[in-house]
Amino acid sequence: MPEPPSLSDARRRRADRARQIADVLRRQVLHDAFPSGALPSEPDLVREFRTTRNAVRDALGLLRAEGLVERCPGVGTMVTTAKYPHGLEHLLGLAETLGAHGEIGNLVRTAGLTDPPREIARRLRVPDGERVVYIERLRRLNGDPLSLDLTYVVRDLGEPLLDEDLAGNDIFVLLERIAGQRLGRADLTVEAVNADPHSAATLDAHRGAALLMVERLTHLADGRPVDLEYIRLRGDRITLRGTARRGPTSA
Repeated sequence: MPEPPSLSDARRRRADRARQIADVLRRQVLHDAFPSGALPSEPDLVREFRTTRNAVRDALGLLRAEGLVERCPGVGTMVTTAKYPHGLEHLLGLAETLGAHGEIGNLVRTAGLTDPPREIARRLRVPDGERVVYIERLRRLNGDPLSLDLTYVVRDLGEPLLDEDLAGNDIFVLLERIAGQRLGRADLTVEAVNADPHSAATLDAHRGAALLMVERLTHLADGRPVDLEYIRLRGDRITLRGTARRGPTSA
């Protein structure tokens, strides 16, 4: 079997090298490695990555296409947007998670009782024919649209929520107060989806833009499922982070 080409092999495609460079620079941008907002010059990047100027330019082009940087004539390549870190290790509301980065605002688009689809009722373990509370909110950070949250809550806890300040509070905080106990855990699914016309317009994003779709089923400390959410997050404004640990493996 022939040996695969090494990283320094001249035959390696320029596009492969550009992706490698872009991956490193992307992480640096997202972790504020360039406090002045300016990336190193192209010659400096060529030396740092031991590559060609064309590969560096292709890498910067990838980051420009993602909306992270922009070329400014006479200045260089500048960071144009910030992504906010959203941890996956703790069960927190948006204000609890990102409050340190600015002001969280909630626009309540609709809230009230609804007849849930069968799958929603099954996952929340509500009897057939029982209604649930549906809440739809546009979440903003420093005035910029960040997520569109569609939330289903069991009726006995959801109806009291309708009398609360949903525009000024995380639902998690309110739920714990109403339930008289802490939230316990959440089952999460995260996937990438394209923005449909309605979501794009609501989130002020381009139609077809990349969104992070988070499905989260939250349980009280006693194990009862009470809150099922479908959250569409702008992929250009949020990054999900966590720490994974390798547990014991079978022999």
